[in-house]
Amino acid sequence: MALTDADVQKQIKHMMGFIEQEAKEKVEEIDAKAEEEFNIEKGRLVQTQRVKIMQYYEKKDKQIEQQKKIQMSNLLNQARLRVLKAREDMVTDLLNEARQKLAEIVKDPVRYSVLLEGLVLQGFYQLLEPKVTVRCRQQDVEMVQAAIDKNIPIYKDAVKCNIVVRIDRERFLSSQICGGVEVYNDNGKIKVSNTLENRLELIALQMMPEIRENLFGANPNRRFTD
Repeated sequence: MALTDADVQKQIKHMMGFIEQEAKEKVEEIDAKAEEEFNIEKGRLVQTQRVKIMQYYEKKDKQIEQQKKIQMSNLLNQARLRVLKAREDMVTDLLNEARQKLAEIVKDPVRYSVLLEGLVLQGFYQLLEPKVTVRCRQQDVEMVQAAIDKNIPIYKDAVKCNIVVRIDRERFLSSQICGGVEVYNDNGKIKVSNTLENRLELIALQMMPEIRENLFGANPNRRFTD
């Protein structure tokens, strides 16, 4: 039986409805899948950026912490240097005070003459030479000569050897020093420096650990003492 135009139109309408429904469902499926993929990609991008941000700030935190450590180390070093400078200034002031006291001793002829006697005799003993030359300040010549005259018999009696001593009257020690003597062997190649400044420096060097301990207390890092 042949289909009427109405039947054909009805079937066509039905088929178009089916196609439209199927297309609609397909579109919805595509939209849903696209939405899902979008959300997945968005989540991945967000997570990636979150990780990058966390890594960035973690790196910044480490840099800041490192800068803090460096700054703290610099501050500690500066503080140590200031303490060391203050300590050195105290030691220098102490030595300057000792030099001033030496100058006071020199002003006392009795005390200075006794000191010169000891310095001259020590020079004799250190050289143990038959001929020596003594150099002193020009203003000390008379006192030094007296010290030499007194010590020659003492030296002879102690070492059982003769000694000839002369004062160098051409080259005196600087008048700017506190005092004392320099004793040379006959050819001038060996010298015993017994100026007051030299003796002070030598004593200060030998006693520096004790001086520092008295001024600043025992060093906890020092394992051995001289």
